[in-house]
Amino acid sequence: MLKKNFFSRSKKLLLVSFVFLVRVAFAQTDTVNISINTKNVSGTYNPIWSYFGYDEANFTTMKDGKKLLTELSQLSKAPVYVRTHNLLTSGDGKAALKWSSTNVYTEDKNGNPVYYWKIVDSIFDVFVKRGIRPIAEIGFMPEALSINPHPYRHHWKPGVPYDSIYTGWAYPPKDYKKWAELIYQWVRHCVKRYGEPEVKKWYWEVWNEPNIAYWKGTMDEYFKLYDYTADAVKRALPSARIGGPTSTGPGWNKAADFLKAFLQHCVDGKNYATGQTGSPLDYITFHAKGNPKVVNNQVQMNMSAQLKDVEKGFDIINEFPSLKHLPVMIGEFDPEGCAACSVDYSPENAYRNGTMYSSYTAASFAQLYKMARKYNINLVGAVSWSFEFENQRWFGGFRDLSTNGVDKPVMDVFRMFGKMKGDMLEVNNPDGISLQTIVDSSVRNQPYVDALATMDADTMYVMLWNYHDDENRKTEAWIKLNLQNLSGKQAIVTSYLVDENHNNAYTVWQKMGSPQNPSKQQIQDLQNIGRSSMLYVPRQTFGTTNGNLNYHFKLAGQGVTLLKVSW
Repeated sequence: MLKKNFFSRSKKLLLVSFVFLVRVAFAQTDTVNISINTKNVSGTYNPIWSYFGYDEANFTTMKDGKKLLTELSQLSKAPVYVRTHNLLTSGDGKAALKWSSTNVYTEDKNGNPVYYWKIVDSIFDVFVKRGIRPIAEIGFMPEALSINPHPYRHHWKPGVPYDSIYTGWAYPPKDYKKWAELIYQWVRHCVKRYGEPEVKKWYWEVWNEPNIAYWKGTMDEYFKLYDYTADAVKRALPSARIGGPTSTGPGWNKAADFLKAFLQHCVDGKNYATGQTGSPLDYITFHAKGNPKVVNNQVQMNMSAQLKDVEKGFDIINEFPSLKHLPVMIGEFDPEGCAACSVDYSPENAYRNGTMYSSYTAASFAQLYKMARKYNINLVGAVSWSFEFENQRWFGGFRDLSTNGVDKPVMDVFRMFGKMKGDMLEVNNPDGISLQTIVDSSVRNQPYVDALATMDADTMYVMLWNYHDDENRKTEAWIKLNLQNLSGKQAIVTSYLVDENHNNAYTVWQKMGSPQNPSKQQIQDLQNIGRSSMLYVPRQTFGTTNGNLNYHFKLAGQGVTLLKVSW
């Protein structure tokens, strides 16, 4: 058989005898046996990964923001959805960490509404121009409508207590009818500007995490806000998709109670706006976060916490038979909770620059597909709260996809997801870790080596990862991949790879001396890494035996690879 050594320094394919490779590899690595049969289809491959979000809406219109959004729009033919905070916040339209503004609403001296759409239009214009669809988050409270407007603008930065962000924008409106009219006028304006066929493809959602200090009102006051908002959206565009409650992870009991109470209100509660029973609800959304820590001076991730949020959220939805058919969106799906908290003040975030982030992303999204099938949930998307932070220091340890216009390794994992298409295939992995084990106790005892596979016509796509929760556990894995029931006598394999030494701008930057003022040439060199599209070995042709292909290779710890197999 032909073997491929992914980690030879020369990057050339080595053809050696099977016996020799096995002896060497087995002595140095763990072994995982994975088989995939083209006949075992498990469902349609839905692009739940093509959802992104960020706090700072004004980053959208800046240089690096536009560059990254262009890249996101090119990931695949599947539409990209983008969610941002602060679309209705008062201010001058300048971005800062955890802050942005559009100044859509003020009042004249007589208290009459004054609408101003220029800034929010500039944000949506960037999206629509690239074929990106907004998840239009309806929030936060304009200063002129807040019941407690002062202080209003916060100036948070890493190291400052997080609670300092919750100022006048987090309060209920002083007049719900004025609030509803603002939303009605905004939606009508969007329809006029972008056209009804475009806007009906968007999602509209009410607020963000109203079960914590992002909402300074009560739970019932949020229900009131939701009712008035949903009614206004539907009056402006009856076909619009409206949802909520965008609450925090329901693995926390109080968050679970909030989600359950909201769904109950939508089913049979008295509508504050109409007086009727129930509220419009076109999709359900909640958040799910992991919980990394520093253990023995090393970062230890905790995928279990994130998946328990998902598990509990799905359980709650299944308690409402009339809602089980609705689309579900995980409005923020991340390894932890603060994208703008840098590694300087949060050392547990040291995973963000390198391959631990990319392998975690591959492994965690794969679990989502499994969980949606297990709970029979119509999961349409999971928002990665990860964008870029304009004009910050290079590789500052923010949870972002790029730094100063240079893509991090995690971005290439999304490129891998984008290349996959067709139907999902069952993956047989007796050497892997079960979904329930990861939910219960994360990935602590052994590396999690597994695969996600799809097939479209005569092409199979297999994404494989070698992940462990512990930063210092980077054991290579020898993978014996058996592909079954291929219809051709030959198979062409194209390989894509992200690991410590391949398609990794962070390690290249470190080898440059970690410059904070890199030269133009250094910047160009770093940017070119992402442009390679992760190609490692472009084409290898193998003969098949009775429709089977055995493909054996090593994968580095925290590495992710995508194999495109055509016949």
